Amino acid sequence: MDYARMRAIAEELMKHAPDPVVGVEITGDGIYMMMSPSRPHELIAARLRRQLDHQLADGLMAHTGGQVEDASIGKLRLPDLIVVAEDVFAEDTMDPFHPRDLALVAEIVSPSNHSNDYMDKMDEYPAMGIPLYLLVDPRKGTGSVMSDPGPGPDGRPCYRTRHDYVFGDKVSVGEWTVDTSEFRRYPTS
Repeated sequence: MDYARMRAIAEELMKHAPDPVVGVEITGDGIYMMMSPSRPHELIAARLRRQLDHQLADGLMAHTGGQVEDASIGKLRLPDLIVVAEDVFAEDTMDPFHPRDLALVAEIVSPSNHSNDYMDKMDEYPAMGIPLYLLVDPRKGTGSVMSDPGPGPDGRPCYRTRHDYVFGDKVSVGEWTVDTSEFRRYPTS
């Protein structure tokens, strides 16, 4: 099925989705209904946003939400946090953000679908040309900062620079610093 048809189906599904569904993602193999994240997940997103808000240059803003679409590769994603220019955010449109307009995308790994952030988005975000990908994994208390999207050894797009960290580290994410000591691991029970 082509992407335009999948997008139309996703829009129709959202008209009938129950309350816990907050959005959809589209990949090459399907349409995925996204549930409202857990409190620990949202706490990390809020703390990350607060930290970035204090460091962003005028004209940039951190946003927890917003769809990102690259129809040319048939992808629609709902990242946990993006950094985007405020004038792009304020455009008079209902369209998702285009990846070229993002300075950063961040994902907080969910307890149940971690391969989505570690594998799928690790392929998709550099293919979209997003310059920085911050991965936060509260399951393990670790994460990674990926940058320098471009062709890898096999010619496919990838992030060619990766820096791994553990919770407690102060991490450089592009020109910003994230203090991961504010992040908590998921509860064990």
